Amino acid sequence: MVGPSPEPGAIATLDRCPVGSSARVHAIVGEGPIRRRLLEMGLCPGVAIEVIRRAPLGDPIEVRVRGYLLSIRGEQARLVSIESVAPC
Repeated sequence: MVGPSPEPGAIATLDRCPVGSSARVHAIVGEGPIRRRLLEMGLCPGVAIEVIRRAPLGDPIEVRVRGYLLSIRGEQARLVSIESVAPC
């Protein structure tokens, strides 16, 4: 399960962000095809995201990014470093 919301301005990873919270992408860690794919899906530094829902077992995570809904696996979400904007 996900812990408490990060404080606004705190750096965390997307997989730790609770449902209903908003954040900005700080960086994509990792390298190679996975990093490139995340960037292609719109998860670029500075982009606003909102966590919409999680599957019953916590994976995948659905986020709103650039006006569309994106579902990503927990292992991919761990590669997205975020800056918390508004905790739930």
